[in-house]
Amino acid sequence: MIVQRTKMDGFTLVELVMTMIILGIIAAVFAPRFFDNNVFQSRGFTDQVQASLRYAQKVAIAQHRFVCAAFTINSISLTTGTTAACGTPMASLSDTGNYVITAPAGINFTAVPTNFSFNALGSPSPSGAQTITISGASNAIIIEAETGYVHQ
Repeated sequence: MIVQRTKMDGFTLVELVMTMIILGIIAAVFAPRFFDNNVFQSRGFTDQVQASLRYAQKVAIAQHRFVCAAFTINSISLTTGTTAACGTPMASLSDTGNYVITAPAGINFTAVPTNFSFNALGSPSPSGAQTITISGASNAIIIEAETGYVHQ
């Protein structure tokens, strides 16, 4: 009687080892990108600054007064007033403090933006378009000269 051997399907040891090596290389190259959250933090700060500037423009129009935006290397603060000088700090929406947005550690403006104010019509003063860039963010925030429209 002749016994026929059936073919066994599976992986060889060499194939398994090579697969493990390739997966290890891919993990070593791409894993740091998943754990680096600076990109997410810079994008979040960019969104906060953009939303704050849109809010400032809307408050200026709604309350028929000036709303000033003052910048430091890593923060923006909003104040209100009846003149372009502004002097009264705006209240924060989340607590009883002043309206100040501070960047997370390691995130800042690439160049400190020029302080400006929105007038009662929502136009920025001093007039002129302004571009605000934040380190690590791919899109700049643009404030249009005539309308005060804030966008990326």
